[in-house]
This record gives sequence, C-alpha cells and structure tokens, in this order.
Amino acid sequence: MTDNFKNIKVLITRKLPEKIEKKLEENFSVVLNKNDKKYSYKDLKKKIENIDILIPCISDTIDASIIKAGKKLKLISNFGNGVDNLDLITANERKIKVTNTPDVLTDDTADVVLTMLLMICRKILVARERIIKGEWNGWGPSETLGERILGKKLGIIGMGRIGLAVAKRLNILGMEINYHNRKKLNHKIEKMYGANYWKDLDKMLAYIDVLSIHCPYTPETFHLLSKRRLRLLKKNCVVINTSRGEIIDEESLADLLFRNKLGGAGLDVFEHEPQITQKLFESENVVLLPHISSATSQSREAMGERVLKNIQFFAKGKALPDLVVRKRD
Repeated sequence: MTDNFKNIKVLITRKLPEKIEKKLEENFSVVLNKNDKKYSYKDLKKKIENIDILIPCISDTIDASIIKAGKKLKLISNFGNGVDNLDLITANERKIKVTNTPDVLTDDTADVVLTMLLMICRKILVARERIIKGEWNGWGPSETLGERILGKKLGIIGMGRIGLAVAKRLNILGMEINYHNRKKLNHKIEKMYGANYWKDLDKMLAYIDVLSIHCPYTPETFHLLSKRRLRLLKKNCVVINTSRGEIIDEESLADLLFRNKLGGAGLDVFEHEPQITQKLFESENVVLLPHISSATSQSREAMGERVLKNIQFFAKGKALPDLVVRKRD
C-alpha cells in the first residue's frame, strides 16, 4: 500500500498479526489494542465514537447500540468469516458497509475436524491419560481399544467450502459421505466426493456414525440439533462441531454424552462461549478445543490481508471484494 489515508481512523478490537497492523499504520490512523484483552461493551461503545472503520473479531458483539454509537462509522471489516456477531440490519439502515474474510479458513478447519475425529475414535486422550497417571504397564491386546474410521458413515450438515474439504479428506480415508443442504449439489460434485444427498435431515441423523456441522449460524439454524434431533443419533455416533455453538442444544448434548448415549464429541465452539456446560468436562471421549479451528499463522495472516484489501478498496472508492450483503427476509 502506497496511498496515505491518515485522515481515516481505524479501530482494531484485538491484536492482529504484526505484519498486518504495520501495513495499516503506514496508511491510516490506527487505534490498536496493545494488551489484546477483549474490550468491555462499555469501553467499545466509547472507543467507536470517532471511528471511520471498525475491525472487530467474531467474539465482539457489534449490535445496534454499538453501531449507532459510531457516528462517523462507514465500514465494518470483520476479522472472520461468520458475521453473526454483527447487526447487519442496523448497519444496512445506516449505510455502513460490512466485509468478512471468506475462503482462507477452509483447510485449517477441515484439518481440525479430522484431528478431533481421530482423537475420539482412537481414544487418544484416554490413552494419553493412562501414561500421565502411570497406569500403563505395557502393551496388551485389549488395551484402550478404539474404532477405525474406515467404512463409517459420515453425515455433513452444510456442504459449502469447509464441508467439501472435510468430505474430501474423509472420503480418501474410506468413509461413506452423506450430506444435508438447503440445496442438492451438482451431480459432478457429488460424484467427485462420493457424496449422498439427504433432503430429510432427521433420516440422515438416524443413519450416520459421525456427524460434522458446517452450516452458518442464523435464526433458522439455532438449535438445529435440538434435544429431539440429538436423540435420533445412534448410541455410538460421534458429533463434531467447528461451526457455531448455538447450532447445537449444548445442554442436551452434554447430558447424552454424560449418560453414555453417544459415542463421543469434538467441540471447538460452544453455545455460550467462553462458558462451557460442566457435564462436557465430566463425560468420556470428549475433545474440547478453545475455538482454534482456523488458528494457524498462515490463516491469520491471510485473514488480515483480506481485511487490509477491503479497507484499501474502500478508501479508494472501489467495489469491496468481500462485501456482505444481507439477505432479504
């Protein structure tokens, strides 16, 4: 970036990769969060008052009150793919443009799905715990028996970029791929991934051995995996969620796991982050991660570059490459 837009004031709510912050500082008037602690709602509302561009993270709640406090606000460049943390209706009413960072998280998220699934099926945490506690006395033919994933039936909710990346990895490892989408994929794509479409979600849930969730969080997908639907899953079914915690009724899921009514769960997201339902800690064969599915240095820099590009285009009056358009009700 060679242009100077020091008259444009930018607020970054959390610490971004140093490379990205330096590029922004070269051309804009930037307010950094140097200690990287999440702003309180009150602090954020005050800090946004004289800001032209806001760079929030998905953990920041940018509701109507926050947006209206930004009297000069013209652009919200979200550091993240999902935008459920933003009030898009209010932003649209105030003619504030919103961008996100699509495409760059796909492979890293799919890798974490694969990691958690293997950890659960092969009981990696249970085995590790035995060593740490000094309970392992050597190899035995019935020691810490897990399950192979070869031949298991995978069900994916949401066959977008990440869902397809998961399907690709697990198809190669010999799993049968099933999916539920609002719309059926092109036949060529289905053939490429060996994917079977289920229009009826309930029927797919009763059929599969592993469930991986990749749909966005919207009012329609809140508790999509309700108490009733969770009970449709087989007793040995494994649930993986790297999407949004609100899609699952976490309390009901935790209760089923605690009572050994499910085979296990891998959760990178939670319904009330950062709070986690206590029964999940007390259940067996559960992998809990602190929302790290996209946490690689490569993805964070790529996300920063997308933010940077959108801000640069905005400052130059160009069409924004990652403009989020609110769908009509």
